[in-house]
Amino acid sequence: MATLAYAYTGRDQTGRIVKGKLEGSSESAVVARMRTMGLSPVAITEDAGGSGLSREIKIPGFEKKIKTKDLSVASRQMATMIAAGLSLLRTLQIISEQTENPRLAKAFEGVKNDVETGSSFSDSIARRPEIFPPLMINLVRAGEVGGFLEGSLESIAVNYEAEVKLNGKIKSAMTYPVIVLIIALVAVAAMLIFIVPVFSAMFKQLGAQLPLPTEFLVVLSNGMVYIGPIALVLIVGFNIWWRIYKNTDRVRQFVDPLKLKIPVFGELMKKVAIARLTRNLAMMMAAGVPILRSLTIVGAVSNNWTVEQALNKVGESVRQGKSIAEPLAKEPIFPSMVTQMIAVGEDSGALEVMLHKVSEFYDQEVESMTEQLTALIEPIMIAVIGVLVGGMIVALYMPIFDIYSHIK
Repeated sequence: MATLAYAYTGRDQTGRIVKGKLEGSSESAVVARMRTMGLSPVAITEDAGGSGLSREIKIPGFEKKIKTKDLSVASRQMATMIAAGLSLLRTLQIISEQTENPRLAKAFEGVKNDVETGSSFSDSIARRPEIFPPLMINLVRAGEVGGFLEGSLESIAVNYEAEVKLNGKIKSAMTYPVIVLIIALVAVAAMLIFIVPVFSAMFKQLGAQLPLPTEFLVVLSNGMVYIGPIALVLIVGFNIWWRIYKNTDRVRQFVDPLKLKIPVFGELMKKVAIARLTRNLAMMMAAGVPILRSLTIVGAVSNNWTVEQALNKVGESVRQGKSIAEPLAKEPIFPSMVTQMIAVGEDSGALEVMLHKVSEFYDQEVESMTEQLTALIEPIMIAVIGVLVGGMIVALYMPIFDIYSHIK
């Protein structure tokens, strides 16, 4: 059933008029919610801000995304406020008012309304899986059951802060080559569209015999009328297709293993996956989440089909009373150092500690590798641009040199 927004006016137990907004499937549902809040309904109307010309326009694919940083900041703030003695309701009220991301702010407002009517915090965020990831939902649930919600929120914040830092390192390694490649393609396209036709017309007037490289450039330039629109359509079409199908099993089981085989960057992605996996698993075990449940969740948030399948095999092994390290040792993505440390942790009863050590080691490995990549990629990309642009210029001037040699 669709949820609608309602503006309400009510009286509290002291007779004071209270106004606000609530979401519900009907007016009667809003009335019931108001009574649980200790309010006597005076007037209830469907919120005008959610209909007609004032309705918020949402274009699919263009809504502001919930970033890991948004969840990190919100979790840190909630942990701090709860530690300071604020109630959960008051904490959610403050978070919903000061969160900058509008989607996340609205989600927290809905969570606050749910908690006001008697729902638990974990159940409420579990109703919004498009906003709150399973990792956060299960850690909050473990914190509620164990009576350490503040600690769970602190763990979530620490985990997401590490994730943000890790993602930042990856972006720093990837951004520069992507930007340089785009600049190179734009420069080549500009030369083909604006410069090559000028030289082509001049060569035609002079009746010069074009060498093969120059003739290739002229043919490519003439074809830009067709190549440009076709390339644009293909790029846009692929982007739309990718947005729709990138999370399907068929695409993931083909693309994700290829990612790990890309020269240099594949090794970086492998280290990122191991760092993320071990950190998340250690955190969930520390929070008291059952191991089988932890493995399922960590696999689901690994963002890699290969890792997810490996953890499914680990889950089967644990379900049969076997070890975690044994099935991991059979997966080529996991180096022997990782599986040996996990095996030692299992034997010594310090698996959580070993997982933390592995995640810290691979965080440092990722940082070191991104710094090396950044230093290495810069001269390579400059050389690539030089070869592309310089090669085109040489190809354009080759007929001119030939003409001068004939004149002499």
